Amino acid sequence: MRIAELSRHSGTSIPSIKFYLRERLLTAGTATGRNQAEYGDGHLYRLRLIRALIDVGGLTVAAARDVLAAVDTPELPPHFLLGAAHGALNRPRRRDADDPSWRSARDEVVALVRARGWHVDDDCPDFDHAADAVAAFRALGQDDLLECMETYADAAELVAAREVDTVIARGEPARMVEGVVTGTILGEAVLNALRRLAQQDASARRLVDTGDLA
Repeated sequence: MRIAELSRHSGTSIPSIKFYLRERLLTAGTATGRNQAEYGDGHLYRLRLIRALIDVGGLTVAAARDVLAAVDTPELPPHFLLGAAHGALNRPRRRDADDPSWRSARDEVVALVRARGWHVDDDCPDFDHAADAVAAFRALGQDDLLECMETYADAAELVAAREVDTVIARGEPARMVEGVVTGTILGEAVLNALRRLAQQDASARRLVDTGDLA
């Protein structure tokens, strides 16, 4: 198909497709003449993957490029590819690492993870991200919400186990790689949305007269 057809089938504008080609997120088509090329179903799928990572997953173009590089390297152990997906989601730490209250919050998160026997590297950035949130809760005097930490961990453990088992069951290395990346990034979007929907339901059941819910 020509680029116009690729645009129509993928729902992606031609300027965006050309941008993804320049940024090496999308591989070039087969040249058929001066400034003309043919694209196949693989390009169509790749475009959908790119848009999912950027539009739904919220990744920057640079982060999406790194993730797609992992997808294109199926010989890497899936455990390392999970790290690539996580790395794409990491944001700069917001707190001062020398702040005693932040250090205390991080120690609290590390203690929770170690008590559960989770196999996580000591320098994993997600310890810092969780510490950001814990420290913010405490600074706001909302320590009562931190009583949810064990519940958060229970839910995270259940979801993570199911996700990893599903990816492993694919068997084919390339499909496993893709599952690790998209499952981590898009799964986070689904999980966050479902959590908010569940909060709305829980609030309605507790704060609205039961007769109004009938």
